[in-house]
Amino acid sequence: MAQTIVVTSIPQFSHQSSIIKFSKRLIHLHNQFHVTCIFPTIDAPIPATLKLLDSLPSSITCTFLPPINKQDLPQDGPLQILLAVSQSMPAFRDSLISLRSSTRVVSIVADLLVSQALEIAKEFNLLSFIYFPLSAMVSSLHLHLLSLHEQISCEYIDHTEPILIPGCVPIRGQDLPSVFLMDRSSLVYELVLRHTKNFSLADGVLVNSFSEMEENTMRALTRNDHNNNKTQLVYLVGPILQTGLETEPKGSDCEKWLENQTQNSVLYVCFGSGGTLSQEQINELAFGLELSGVKFLWVLREPSNSKNVDYQSASNDDDNILKFLPQGFLERTKEHGLVVPFWAPQTQILSHTSIGGFLTHCGWNSILESIMLGVPTITWPLFADQRMNAILLIESLKVGLEVKFNENGIAEREEISNVIRDLMLGEKRSVIQQKIEELKDVAKGALGEDGSSTRTLSQFVTLMESHASHELIKH
Repeated sequence: MAQTIVVTSIPQFSHQSSIIKFSKRLIHLHNQFHVTCIFPTIDAPIPATLKLLDSLPSSITCTFLPPINKQDLPQDGPLQILLAVSQSMPAFRDSLISLRSSTRVVSIVADLLVSQALEIAKEFNLLSFIYFPLSAMVSSLHLHLLSLHEQISCEYIDHTEPILIPGCVPIRGQDLPSVFLMDRSSLVYELVLRHTKNFSLADGVLVNSFSEMEENTMRALTRNDHNNNKTQLVYLVGPILQTGLETEPKGSDCEKWLENQTQNSVLYVCFGSGGTLSQEQINELAFGLELSGVKFLWVLREPSNSKNVDYQSASNDDDNILKFLPQGFLERTKEHGLVVPFWAPQTQILSHTSIGGFLTHCGWNSILESIMLGVPTITWPLFADQRMNAILLIESLKVGLEVKFNENGIAEREEISNVIRDLMLGEKRSVIQQKIEELKDVAKGALGEDGSSTRTLSQFVTLMESHASHELIKH
């Protein structure tokens, strides 16, 4: 009977695709296992996830749990996801029982926000692991949240002293992830805290980073007791990249345009799959790009006063999106800029020789891509863990520059223009370029045959095989 690892994640593409890519790498290196993904669902499976599953080997299969009706959930994004996961857990347990009747399940790997799966793992005497599709820095925050909750009595955003997270640079309360900036009496914060309490049930922690990049944090995670006197193994198994949807063919408009540009001359501007700007901020960014005189490729989305909009199932009229640009902008910049409505093949773009910089919302996947492809960054965080990711890039790794915002939270055109010119043309560029090239080499080395992340993944597999053998002897 085959040995099967069950993985589960929240109904959000960035999390699902990361754990699927982790599974693909695991199977590639250790093909004695099968992986079954069991995913909670809101309304229907995410189309991008279904598309990603098409490219997977037969040793990875996926089960989508009965959908939770979106109309029966709050419209608040984080709360909607957390409650949908909770309501899906009885179905998850039933699915696991059914799977165990036909295959030998050896462990459960659960996203940090599906910690109820750890309770179910203990019920069936299975090994269980938490999977963080995040930086080690943000993972350390979550793993030490209980002690932070006890140490700080006020709202985090009002805390005046630097917040100390083991192994990380000190940060301000206002730079914590979005869910930590909500009222501490809110249901969202309460649910996140409840997940954190469940972490003590896990036998180990898997993190989508690599030790050479976040060495101090890794040491702190290994050394610090963060779960009630229980020793947990920490595995840094990244960088795991979500590059399975780069389906735009060679010869696309993006590629044709880039082919005509000189090496390292173009700034790529993109705010991820859900990041949005207000109309005022779109105007300032457009004028900033124009003022800089630097060539650019900008992925534009419809403006919104919310910084986080779910575009996974949205259908956008590409031509209509361009109407949100300032009047005459496209005509004035036609010689040195390309605006792409809604979506572009990010990995293909970042790997092109004409790209010299990346203005990014600092989503973790985008950061890993910029590192793996050696592209310096301008940080423009919007929500979630992006402020902490920006701090990692700017203060710890020193591979980018930051955009600064005025008292109204707007980045003004002169500021944008100056930062772009500094990154692309200024004296700082050569130092930043050298640092990210060195980091690129180290990242590729971590994934090599004897790399740190490859060895760590083997240690993870050894633990599962040892537990499986022990259980066979018992029975």
